[in-house]
Amino acid sequence: MSTPITNAPYAQYALRKRIMVTGGAGFLGSHLCDRLVADGHDVLCVDNFFTGTKDNIAHLIGNPHFELMRHDVTFPLYIEVDEIYNLACPASPIHYQRDPVQTTKTSVHGAINVLGLAKRIKAKVLQASTSEVYGDPAVHPQTEDYWGHVNPIGRRSCYDEGKRCAETLFFDYRRQHHLRIKVARIFNTYGPRMHLNDGRVVSNFIVQALKGESITIYGDGAQTRSFCFVDDLIEAFVRLMDTPDDFTGPVNLGNPHEFTIKQLAEKVIAMTGSRSRLTYEPLPSDDPAQRRPDISLAQAQLDWEPGVALEMGLAKTIPYFEALLRAQGTQTGG
Repeated sequence: MSTPITNAPYAQYALRKRIMVTGGAGFLGSHLCDRLVADGHDVLCVDNFFTGTKDNIAHLIGNPHFELMRHDVTFPLYIEVDEIYNLACPASPIHYQRDPVQTTKTSVHGAINVLGLAKRIKAKVLQASTSEVYGDPAVHPQTEDYWGHVNPIGRRSCYDEGKRCAETLFFDYRRQHHLRIKVARIFNTYGPRMHLNDGRVVSNFIVQALKGESITIYGDGAQTRSFCFVDDLIEAFVRLMDTPDDFTGPVNLGNPHEFTIKQLAEKVIAMTGSRSRLTYEPLPSDDPAQRRPDISLAQAQLDWEPGVALEMGLAKTIPYFEALLRAQGTQTGG
């Protein structure tokens, strides 16, 4: 008579998934790898290190449940996994405008290759899309049924339209090949492991304040953004992947509390104790005037909403940049 397996390690093995994270050495990807390994899964981190860095995942190397592969998703990949999180794509304007053709290829060819893999191995696949699909919105706050107001030929279009096309591909693969897909539209997210010089507003302001430099505001500072701490976003990713197959999204993931850019700069100055002053530069083309998610769908389907207030998240993020600047030999103190 056979005896049922009740040993805890075997039970844990039965629940373990094989999960691939493309862009896994990036800001969001590395935090996601941390979470998935901590949850007991086998994680394959795939990255070509265009903007990602091994420093973000160095602490995971040597863990028997973590594997790193250097690979560019614009080329096919042949592996066996249960789930795929497709996060591969430079996400800051400085990085994605450096090579706009490659940025579009990463979104479009990358999506085709990831979807083709998911089709072959019957894996569930999540696409990290973006609030940039809404462009400079004429609807505020943005809901998932809003089609957007996007310039198709501007400097930001390689990212905005690349992500829009990737969403199209995901839904066409679902309709044509019955893939199990999830689409997350990510709003401004910040936290440790952001690139020091990525040009995003949170990292820019913190670095400038810590160096005592003038804080550069583009436009008059009245444009608004909503800032989600990285831990909250990763929780939403995991919950979205675990939803029933009939829920695909797209679903907005972000913090619905809205701040002006000037308010953010003033908070950063106060929290760093900096003597930095505000300076104003012309607003870049196609820069959205307003950006705030309506997260009603995420609340209903994922039972999720952000729990980290801006001040709390900044208090966790500022020390990371202080340590980076010290490691570079840069004097801080504002």
